[in-house]
Amino acid sequence: MPMIRRAVLLLLLGCCAGPLSADAVDDYVAAAMKEQKIPGLALAIVRDGQPARMQGYGLANVELQVPVSADTIFQSGSVGKQFTAAGVLLLVEDGKLGLDDPLSKHFPGGPSAWHRIRVRHLLGHTSGLKDYGDEEFDLRRDYTEEQLLEVMKKVPLEFEPGTQWSYSNSGYVVLGLLTSKLAGKHWSEFLTERVFAPLGMTTTRMISEAAIVPNRADGYQLAKDGTLQNQDWVSPTANSLGDGALYFTVKDLVAWETGLRARRLLNAVHYDAWWTPVALTPGVTHPYGFGWAIGEQRGRRMIEHGGSWQGFRAAIARYVEDGLTVVVLANVASARPETIAKAIAGLVDADLRLPDAAKPRAEASPARAEKLRGVLAAFADSRPNPDLGHGLAATASGSVREAYQRRAVGEQLASLKSFAWLDDDDLAARPLERRGERVTRIAHYVLESKAGRRVFRFHLTEDGRVADFDSEPR
Repeated sequence: MPMIRRAVLLLLLGCCAGPLSADAVDDYVAAAMKEQKIPGLALAIVRDGQPARMQGYGLANVELQVPVSADTIFQSGSVGKQFTAAGVLLLVEDGKLGLDDPLSKHFPGGPSAWHRIRVRHLLGHTSGLKDYGDEEFDLRRDYTEEQLLEVMKKVPLEFEPGTQWSYSNSGYVVLGLLTSKLAGKHWSEFLTERVFAPLGMTTTRMISEAAIVPNRADGYQLAKDGTLQNQDWVSPTANSLGDGALYFTVKDLVAWETGLRARRLLNAVHYDAWWTPVALTPGVTHPYGFGWAIGEQRGRRMIEHGGSWQGFRAAIARYVEDGLTVVVLANVASARPETIAKAIAGLVDADLRLPDAAKPRAEASPARAEKLRGVLAAFADSRPNPDLGHGLAATASGSVREAYQRRAVGEQLASLKSFAWLDDDDLAARPLERRGERVTRIAHYVLESKAGRRVFRFHLTEDGRVADFDSEPR
């Protein structure tokens, strides 16, 4: 990094050891917290493996007016999946299991489908196991691990293992049970010994609402009228699952980032597997590794994950080419920490700055906008479309989650107010891979509907087909 740019960055971020003056990051966080009604938020910015900022904003406990600090403990939600995946990979390195082991090898007597589900399928959400809901799992009931295993055995398959992708908390619950069985102790104890303690993550532990936990934040949710209320109660079992049931602080996640950057935990081959898009049908991938989503921001590679659980939201975004990591922890269920993390990354590094969703621009080719709307309509209706890339067209999982996503896009189009261009990222000089296709351009559009405003990113091939798309509220 040029010295002038580094100096500007240091002036922007300030020093994490002392009080921070107001700056662009503080102003943005304050505005985001007000707009999203976030009681408390903790932020960490890590540059080249060193903490540039660790700071709290707002309240960890609204009733007692306790402020958030870098020592405030939040819940992980699904950010915990990367730790579960690390534990599984450590067991692989210990020789206790293989990534291609069928579940039936370690859980004999399971359903016939478990003969076809491999460990790698669970890690990458390609197992086909339905994401559990109220029909499969009662969050207010306590289960023994034996009872929980029986519950998981009844979770149905939504597609043949290894052929499609659909996010499945069920798969990570099974991975937690598998880790406990092979480690000879609860998965959380195994992670404490092999991951948290060695990396200096001193407060990271399994959730326990009964325990006395210093500096623990309270989780909140918004009632229908927009007022703040306490999180819903769940059973101790629901707070002990491998799909994301951890306490941690931003300090712990800085230690985690330092360990990841130094590659202290795993052999190189398993780091590569951890952060490589999973393979589906021949030549087709999905942008998810093992407990990590594989993404990009303004064409720069990003490894990320979000989490949501019991009135808490969390996000970690690692910009591996830029030596930058942003962590955001919030204590209200409606927060959007992923968006906040990405926006802060853009404040730190101008190359990552997101387009302003409030400032659409006149497009040189209105026909492209019409084509992209057609792609969204085809996706919503599960129809073929010549502008869909091969990977996107070939990977329709039929899962409940995917049906919800298609329905949501359809509802947005049905109440469409506007669909306008924001910006393009020209990647011809440094193309990316998405769903097995070469992406040379990313087009950013803002869609306004009765449901609100969402920014869509279309990953385009050289001939203009949509290899993939994603969206987020803005």
